[in-house]
Amino acid sequence: MDLRPDLRSTVNDLMPDLKELLKQLVAIPSIAFPEYPKANVQAAHDLIAEELRKSGVEDIQVLTLPETSPVIYARIPAPPGAPTVLLYGHYDVQPSGDESLWNTPPFTPIEKDGAIYGRGAADCKSNVVAHIGALRAFGGKPPVGITLVIEGQEEYGSGFDDYPAEQPGLFQADALLICDAGNIRAGTPTLVTALRGVADVFVEVRTLAAPVHSGQFGGAAPDALLALTHALATLHDADGNVAVEGLRRDTWTGANYTDREFAEVTGMEPGMPLLGTGPIGERIWYGPAITVIGLDAPPVKTAASAVVPYARAYLNVRVHPEQDPAQGQCAVIEHLSKVKPFGIELRVTGGDVGAGFAASTTGPAYSAMREAMGKAWNTEVVDSAMGGSIPLTNSMAAANPNSEVIMIGAEDSSCNMHGFNERVLLSELGNVALAEAEFFQLFANRMRK
Repeated sequence: MDLRPDLRSTVNDLMPDLKELLKQLVAIPSIAFPEYPKANVQAAHDLIAEELRKSGVEDIQVLTLPETSPVIYARIPAPPGAPTVLLYGHYDVQPSGDESLWNTPPFTPIEKDGAIYGRGAADCKSNVVAHIGALRAFGGKPPVGITLVIEGQEEYGSGFDDYPAEQPGLFQADALLICDAGNIRAGTPTLVTALRGVADVFVEVRTLAAPVHSGQFGGAAPDALLALTHALATLHDADGNVAVEGLRRDTWTGANYTDREFAEVTGMEPGMPLLGTGPIGERIWYGPAITVIGLDAPPVKTAASAVVPYARAYLNVRVHPEQDPAQGQCAVIEHLSKVKPFGIELRVTGGDVGAGFAASTTGPAYSAMREAMGKAWNTEVVDSAMGGSIPLTNSMAAANPNSEVIMIGAEDSSCNMHGFNERVLLSELGNVALAEAEFFQLFANRMRK
């Protein structure tokens, strides 16, 4: 089977309808957090299911799990001798936060300067629309079998995170396209090959029965907040590198940010130095990070002149994609348990853990996708990683131990997903849809040989 020469023009012709579909989806505030209306989540589900039917998908089912938004499960049978590709995405979105900080209303999609702005435009409704575009490029009859899994509670988490590993028969495929990732920068096609693992650690210290006057007793009375901050300071060296023994860091050989680019993407204040040393990719993707994400201590506004008797910190620990997050968690707990600032014992406990992921990149699916993305963007494809985690990835991989897991998406580093003024570039949306369509054809050809 030869490559269809008209795929690019076909996808270009589809873009007006795909753009309008994305706007319809962004207009639905499909937030799956418990305090938000479930009707909005259902409305997004129903719209996607209907658009799949219009795209030629006849076998559309709903997977229902306790306390979980409905999961779209759809299938297109594989042509004789052809492989099957599983397409994943999610239709739920993060809460919008303080809407006064948005330039435009978060659930009123706005098209401006080649982008669509609105909550969920990038994460992850654009990727769902790209799946639909790739199927429509073949009139609903792609050269590969398709299994579509579009869930509605990824941002909050649900029982579906572990479900594929428990029911592997439903999710069998030769390649898994996890479309909840994106490009290191706009216009640079990026294969995401690794995800860091995550673990929570809690550190607390109690030194007094109650606050005591800092003028009368300060200087000898044990200060819980002072002890805690001394302990936290031991987690990093003078350059900001993680200084906990047992946390893995390896050389990163894929794409990297420049210092200036990273500063712009993260919104660093002028003149602010980066933490750590070495290539940025090693620091944020292939090495550990320990972030203090919460602190229980008297707020400045209401603080009294007293020695603080109790303080607690919540640490978010990111570990190398191939390190057991429980092992990394134990390393941090052991480190802090040995510190004993001023001789004061700390109480250190572990919380949730989530495994990282490292993809195998040498199979025919990766080769086909690399070529497909190069054709779509008309430039060289790079490898990157993500510091965050996608829990379902490991469950999908466990259900398909012999399959290739490919992580791509329409997002880019400046899309502000989970933040204010989220946007997706229409050029990236179109290229993801085209790359998927090209991939279907290339992968089918290679698996038939």
